[in-house]
Amino acid sequence: MSLYITDECINCDVCEPVCPNEAIYMGELIYEIHPDLCTECVGHYDKPQCQIFCPVDCIPLDPNHVETQDQLMEKYKNLIAQKSTSN
Repeated sequence: MSLYITDECINCDVCEPVCPNEAIYMGELIYEIHPDLCTECVGHYDKPQCQIFCPVDCIPLDPNHVETQDQLMEKYKNLIAQKSTSN
């Protein structure tokens, strides 16, 4: 599953720079996570970096975007392939 940011977000700016897939962006009111880019850091780290660094623990799993570990790894591989062809 991808992750999402809840209304408890305090816009501390910590999560965005630690996201290796650049899935986190400033939304209208709080930071948001683009589910097509979020791999829960699969392929990069053992644990989602945004969850580790979030001081208010407001980044749970998104029940609207359920994915297996294998699907997250495939998404990671596709994102890496897209980056390498665009450079």
